[in-house]
Amino acid sequence: MNFLRGLLLLTGLLVLVITGLQFYTGAGLIHSYIWYMVPFFVFVTGFAHYVALLGLKHDATNLHAYYYTSMGVRMVFAIIAIFVYRYFHEEQIVQFVLNFFVLYFIYTGFEIYALLSNLRRNSKKQA
Repeated sequence: MNFLRGLLLLTGLLVLVITGLQFYTGAGLIHSYIWYMVPFFVFVTGFAHYVALLGLKHDATNLHAYYYTSMGVRMVFAIIAIFVYRYFHEEQIVQFVLNFFVLYFIYTGFEIYALLSNLRRNSKKQA
């Protein structure tokens, strides 16, 4: 599956789930800033995938360096986002962090899946 198509499909599915949870639970489970978190993770996932793909195209033997760099950048962006929220807002910090890291792990899992499927395709070409 194409990465961009998969990313859009995943984001659309998440938007539907988030909307349903907000409708049925109100503000009990979903933080009001969730609609800022989703585009943030779409951007960070796209950027991390781009960095990993650059590594695969330019130097496939050192792909791990590019992938770990993209993971580090993702983690730094996530930490900065949480600290910025904590600095400006003191309410609902636990709910924000839980929602943030659920999205973090969902998008990280998607990126790993997309990268592994790309690597599998490249290893079949070489064999």
